[in-house]
Amino acid sequence: MKGINKILGIGGLLLFVWLATWVFSDLLTEHQWSFLTAYNQENLLKRIALFGIIGIGVAFVIITGGIDLSIGSVICLVGVGFPWLLMEKDWPLALALPTVLLVAAGIGLIHGLLITKLKLQPFVVTLCGLLIYRGVSRGFTGDQTQGFQNSFQGLKVLATGKIPLTASFGLPMPVVFLLVVALASAFFLNQTVYGRHLKALGNNEEAARFSGIHTDRMIISAYVICSSLAGLGGLLFVLDVNSAQPVDFGNFYELYAIAAAVLGGCSLRGGEGTILGVIIGTAVMRVLNNSINLIDWISKNIELAVIGSVILAGVIVDELAKRMIAKRRSKMDKE
Repeated sequence: MKGINKILGIGGLLLFVWLATWVFSDLLTEHQWSFLTAYNQENLLKRIALFGIIGIGVAFVIITGGIDLSIGSVICLVGVGFPWLLMEKDWPLALALPTVLLVAAGIGLIHGLLITKLKLQPFVVTLCGLLIYRGVSRGFTGDQTQGFQNSFQGLKVLATGKIPLTASFGLPMPVVFLLVVALASAFFLNQTVYGRHLKALGNNEEAARFSGIHTDRMIISAYVICSSLAGLGGLLFVLDVNSAQPVDFGNFYELYAIAAAVLGGCSLRGGEGTILGVIIGTAVMRVLNNSINLIDWISKNIELAVIGSVILAGVIVDELAKRMIAKRRSKMDKE
């Protein structure tokens, strides 16, 4: 019931933000219907899908009670590394594609091992990763923009193509990837023993360990999933825009992902979170971004302030909810 209430709450917020953006950007300004055009709605869906994929990845880590600050740099590493291998090093696609995905998964494995075997703090490990992977990306590319130019047009369809639904509207291909990732993730979390173990770990790692759950293995798996989905996101992002600059590609994307997950009901304390909630949270963040760009009287420079406010609001709500639950339990125990 608690999870359903959270989803209904964030769903209502999404509807409110969507309607407010439509009213203030289309009805009360001169550029009529800019928000509701097929082009804008398709682009909005595409961005929701791209950020939703990495949001689902970080949700796995947050559910364990951890955090991953390296997502944006992993996206950068894959985003510049993939075209660099293809265009600069002349690697065949059949070798370059699995290589960058394996590198992304390997990063998650390293994070998980450092956290579980050396008992390092996730914040420290992934913060260092944020710096390392960005620096490596700038190093092997010589800080030069990497792209596909006019090559690999068929491959770009994975990010830029769409499935026609009507004469004027189509479903962007990244949405298909999001649906596959979301369904697989929801099944894993809700229908398998491993998903239940993951949530139990987030609620109380020591108790989970004593009950026979391989907590180290579950934590490592969560970080591998997170980095792997960041790698997939990096591929789709660079295929969408056709080129990437190592100095800023993927900058702050970890904050977008964390904000969406927290807004969607993932508790930073661990143990709570739903895939549907993360997707709706991502949609709220992207519609807010769209609002900032379309509504004339809103400054275009406040996006980071919005993200920070969302994360802070999510933490405050989570803390207040925990206190209310604890107070209610204490009252019931006394009775």
